[in-house]
Amino acid sequence: MTIPQKKGSGNAGRSSEFFGIKRIMEQAPHHHARHGGRNGIRAIPLLLLRKRHIFQGRIRTVSAARRAPGRPERPPSVPAALFLTQQTFPRSVFAYPAREFMALLSLQGVTLNLGGKTLLDTADLHVEQGERVCLVGRNGVGKSSLMALLSGDLTPDGGTIVRTPGVTFGHMPQAVPDHWSGPVFGVVASGLGKEGEALAAAHLIATGREDQLSAAKLALARDLLQSGEGWERHGDILEAINQLGLDPEADFATLSGGNKRRVALARALVASENLLLDEPTNHLDIKTIAWLEDFLVRRVKTFVFISHDRAFVRRLATRIVEVDRSQLYSYACTFDQFLERREERLDAEEKQAAAFDKKLAQEEAWIRQGIKARRTRNMGRVRALQAMRSERMARVSRQGVVSMLAQEAERSGKLVIEAKQAGFAYPDGYRVFNAFSTIIQRGDRIGLIGNNGVGKTTLLRLLLGELEPTEGSIRHGTRLEVSYFDQLRSSLDPEKSVMDNVANGNDTVTINGQQRHVASYLMDFLFESDRLRVPVHTLSGGERNRLLLAKLFTMPSNLLVLDEPTNDLDVETLELLEELLASYSGTVLMVSHDREFLDNLVTTTLALEGDGQVREYVGGYTDWLRQRPEPVAAHTDKPKPKPLAPPAKIGPRKLTFKQQRELQMLKNELEALPGKMAALEDEQHTLEDRLNDPGFFARDPDGFNATAKRISELDDEQTAALQRWEDVEFRIAELEGKAEDK
Repeated sequence: MTIPQKKGSGNAGRSSEFFGIKRIMEQAPHHHARHGGRNGIRAIPLLLLRKRHIFQGRIRTVSAARRAPGRPERPPSVPAALFLTQQTFPRSVFAYPAREFMALLSLQGVTLNLGGKTLLDTADLHVEQGERVCLVGRNGVGKSSLMALLSGDLTPDGGTIVRTPGVTFGHMPQAVPDHWSGPVFGVVASGLGKEGEALAAAHLIATGREDQLSAAKLALARDLLQSGEGWERHGDILEAINQLGLDPEADFATLSGGNKRRVALARALVASENLLLDEPTNHLDIKTIAWLEDFLVRRVKTFVFISHDRAFVRRLATRIVEVDRSQLYSYACTFDQFLERREERLDAEEKQAAAFDKKLAQEEAWIRQGIKARRTRNMGRVRALQAMRSERMARVSRQGVVSMLAQEAERSGKLVIEAKQAGFAYPDGYRVFNAFSTIIQRGDRIGLIGNNGVGKTTLLRLLLGELEPTEGSIRHGTRLEVSYFDQLRSSLDPEKSVMDNVANGNDTVTINGQQRHVASYLMDFLFESDRLRVPVHTLSGGERNRLLLAKLFTMPSNLLVLDEPTNDLDVETLELLEELLASYSGTVLMVSHDREFLDNLVTTTLALEGDGQVREYVGGYTDWLRQRPEPVAAHTDKPKPKPLAPPAKIGPRKLTFKQQRELQMLKNELEALPGKMAALEDEQHTLEDRLNDPGFFARDPDGFNATAKRISELDDEQTAALQRWEDVEFRIAELEGKAEDK
């Protein structure tokens, strides 16, 4: 369709430059009468091509009152649909593929201010079904606040949040709510609302404590269990609790902060197949992180998450949304591609700012020329300069990067630590490990890995001499200067200010022999002046970690000991810490569950594998996976059902011909079942790998949905096969019992 252009229209060429029309399905008759407003138009479907981005959607009604100042009036020769499209839709919308929206959550022009700081400024975000969106950004830019907006825990100061009716999201917040109480099972089940209350009551029945229930709750629980779905939901809750290493009967109030976050994660996982997760991998060991990745791929449809675990983001994210200077930038790509595209965006932004500043400097030089600048014929140029000054003042600079420099003490001896047949057991007789021998030399970077509670921190304290071995010996080398970054952050006084924690009440610190004011030093770790005198207990997790690093690096050392240093650190700070440790000439001992951090740094891995042994491997996490005797399973293993005991003998009886034939057929079937299970699991793994493709949903939404449906069917088929396995073994035991009675 050709758009008529009035001869001499100054906007005709401009409109064709900005837009190429693919199809306009209908014009908008009677728009004034139906929608009101002198310049309103009826919403019409269209497909527009702007540069290389295609968008299919609906034009919204725009009135003259909403037109931004200075926006040109529409020429009569240009259709309203064409003219208003660029003015109506935000730029971020044009990054979406050309298909109908299936947005489960939408932020439209949202503004959020907290504590006098603008976290979001007219931001737009759309989360569609099947997406796995990772929110990234520096500590303190507002990622958790954005998550709270999506969950409904926060209300925006401006703009609109649209949620699809009937769609619920399981939410794991950054801070665990204070009002949660009761047994762990009840807290996890409470994410299901009324059904959760009935499941908590059903759990009491299942554990023989129905006497604690009122008659009404007892009846509600029994109705749920009789429906057939109750036991399945009960099993789902127990699976999440057990996989996260929690005790379903433990009192929530008595748990540590890390275990409370695990409860919050379990509560979100069982609440819905759509999730909002804020730092879900914090306080999880490597085995549990692997299980969580598998669970999210197989069982969850759509989720938005915040994570600084790069390996976790690489496997799961299909889209990256960066929060930067109150704006949201969407990247429909993998994490590695995001890193490249972000650098390209920042480089282009820097060049544009440099060109703007050069033009501003030229105009400032012109205005200082004097009388010529104030002539009436040049007042337009003066007004343009004033507008440029305002724009320059409104520009928000990107937050700086942490400047880290470790103070290195005199070189230690070649031998740092030697362990000979060392072991440790608690007074109650519990043995953590035994017969451990190793030699750690100057310059080694040692990583300690293992499940939570297996004894990593105990081993670390033993190597440092804080604990004595109950068997064997540990010997330290000479001239050791130790700096210890501890997991519990106990070296920070929560009541003292940020400055006092680093300088112990002094105004200066000594860094590599030079005196520096503590305020200037802390600014290297991104502490603004208004944060220097606040007490430590008011800081966020990321700020506390940065503060501990700042304190750590004021002390000369030749042995750095880091216990979970990566928790709550943003990706940029984490990469800088990696660079510092890689160039550190001393020795490093570290405990971490960040797989990429270990791969990038450590030269040797000490693995506590839960059998009382500490095994030594060359290389990092990936090397450990390759060398260990039994690789970590990437998927949750389904336990092979144990044969049930045969029923009580009822007297000698010879098998009939029909029973003998049945027995032989059952044995043949039993031999084939493991192969059938393996085939189902292989198919499931293949389909899960296909779902991991970031572009799969965009290329083939129907194929994506069919694959997800098939994975669900495979779960059911494996459950049925396991049940059949159990039935066959029971029947074989029954028939063979009869034959033995012969």
